[in-house]
Amino acid sequence: MNDSTTPKQSWWRRLSSGLKRTSSSLGTAVADLVTKRKLDRTMLEDIEDVLLRADLGSEVAARIADAVGQGRYDKAVSADEVKAVVATEVEKVLAPVAQPLVIDADKKPFVILVVGVNGSGKTTTIGKLASRYAAEGRSVMLAAGDTFRAAAIEQLKVWGERTKAPVIARAHGSDSAGLAFDALTEAAAQQKDVLLIDTAGRLQNKAELMNELEKVVRVIKKVDGGAPHAVLLVLDATVGQNALSQVEAFLKTAGVTGLVMTKLDGTARGGILVALAEKFRLPVHFIGVGEGVDDLAPFTASDFARAVAGIE
Repeated sequence: MNDSTTPKQSWWRRLSSGLKRTSSSLGTAVADLVTKRKLDRTMLEDIEDVLLRADLGSEVAARIADAVGQGRYDKAVSADEVKAVVATEVEKVLAPVAQPLVIDADKKPFVILVVGVNGSGKTTTIGKLASRYAAEGRSVMLAAGDTFRAAAIEQLKVWGERTKAPVIARAHGSDSAGLAFDALTEAAAQQKDVLLIDTAGRLQNKAELMNELEKVVRVIKKVDGGAPHAVLLVLDATVGQNALSQVEAFLKTAGVTGLVMTKLDGTARGGILVALAEKFRLPVHFIGVGEGVDDLAPFTASDFARAVAGIE
């Protein structure tokens, strides 16, 4: 195998194993269904139920079941045929949202605000993005806006050292909107290419925290009316259906422009990304399959669709 295919292969392996929980439960259930009888209305309803349990969402589940039924009534159908239909239909939903995050070089700094609930992997994602942009030759600054958690501030400082990016931080408990203001002013003065701003891990039902996030956005706009240029919502793939309410809440509060899904690590319920794509049509920029710096990669619809369906 030549070197150029090696990273691709290992990424594909990690993605497949990261979606194992979804693909194996789907595959087993489908195999059990199709070996028993010829395809009829009841079998299609059972297949739809299997897809719903995989968190694909009701519209997508119904569409896939219909597609499986096309021209196959009263015929024996194989598990592989069903998997192929699942992959094709899932890819149709995901292809429009698989969009790269484009850094506009005319905007200096290009401001990326990163939001999400605690434990979703926000700070780690920021570190990985900083590493990616630094490797592309861009100058990066980080802002430790999760002022509620001392550990988040420290974690961001470590990423700053690793990526040689300056980190704007204040004492634990400081005003995060004030910190965002200072960071953007400083990044503009230094002509940085990218400013990545961390925020506190707000639970969607905490009104005061959501109000503070709105304040952060307002303050950023005072410095630069066009910023933030991207608002990334980091979602933990293990939360399943809960991701839908997270997207709803952060869309309203922070004007989310794109998604990053992390923790596709075998315990994940990756099907939820399909339901999110169907419902919100938000760009999915990156997915993460582990803790390593290379474990965050641009999202590709076909790879994800095949991994969900369990096609090797």
